[in-house]
Amino acid sequence: MPADVSLASGKSEIFEIVLRFLPDWIQHVVLVLILLAVVASWILKLKRKLAHRRAVRAGGPAVAPPTPHQGSGADYLGAYAPQQQAPRQPSGADFLGPYAPQHRPAAQQPAPQTAPPQPSGADFLGSYAPPRTPGDATR
Repeated sequence: MPADVSLASGKSEIFEIVLRFLPDWIQHVVLVLILLAVVASWILKLKRKLAHRRAVRAGGPAVAPPTPHQGSGADYLGAYAPQQQAPRQPSGADFLGPYAPQHRPAAQQPAPQTAPPQPSGADFLGSYAPPRTPGDATR
């Protein structure tokens, strides 16, 4: 394997180039801040793990309830938030009074009555009308 080929990724090479461009005292500060961030994340992870273990042993909830003023993402939607449903607006059916359809169970409704067939245009054609067949009366 050639010695001039770097095994580092492109991101780490860019990071090193930027870091080398900065003065020495800024390089040290940046490295210390990165180190502190990594250690702080380890500490928080360990703290959560211990709290979870204690909660399981005590029989309490493993996850703490959210604080009262902790908002959610929906609180920041502004004009894009879904609109609250307004109370139902009155419709025309609300003003029908005695003419409103009656809600009766299906068992009590009378059978629909068949109306006599309406005259059609073919009834007025006279001798020019096509001959009727028995099934035409129901059309």
